[in-house]
Amino acid sequence: MNAPSSPATRRNTRIGVICAVIFAGMIGAAYASVPLYRAFCQLTGFDGTVRKADVAPSTVLGRTLTVRFDANSRDLPWTFTAEQTAQTVKIGETKLAFFKVTNHSDKPVTARAVFNVVPEQAGAYFQKLECFCFTDQTIAAGATVEMPVLYFIDPKYVEDIDTKGKTEVTLSYTFFPTTTGGKQAEAPKADKKG
Repeated sequence: MNAPSSPATRRNTRIGVICAVIFAGMIGAAYASVPLYRAFCQLTGFDGTVRKADVAPSTVLGRTLTVRFDANSRDLPWTFTAEQTAQTVKIGETKLAFFKVTNHSDKPVTARAVFNVVPEQAGAYFQKLECFCFTDQTIAAGATVEMPVLYFIDPKYVEDIDTKGKTEVTLSYTFFPTTTGGKQAEAPKADKKG
């Protein structure tokens, strides 16, 4: 027969269980914080993060902005460039910009582009309909790939006191290596350079 446990033993066991649950919760929160922060930024445009749009606006304003493009890669055997340095865009107009990636390695490489907008206040109004940055990209060995971005500036840009008078916006991408859980993302069509 088991001896009855003392109140001190029950209290210590209860405290140990509470500490274990709090520890497990903190570990879970740490793992969830990055995707939750990314989702929050994409939903609100916080910190200059570009938002994903489902449809283009029905209104195109006469006011224009200059959109500049910046392309970078980190820890990759890639050359990543914007095919245009800038575009003049009417607010509300859908525009297409192109970027080019060349994989200089002898094997396929998978990476993901993260993006940002400067000034940060413009992030809530810079929206993309299609972008290579929405998914991982696998570039074949020695291949060069052209990647489009379909975007617009929301007409509400002109109503925001923080963006009034700002006539230039920079869209910046940086590619980082990624793993896709053992499954390679589908490679876009490539132009072989030989």
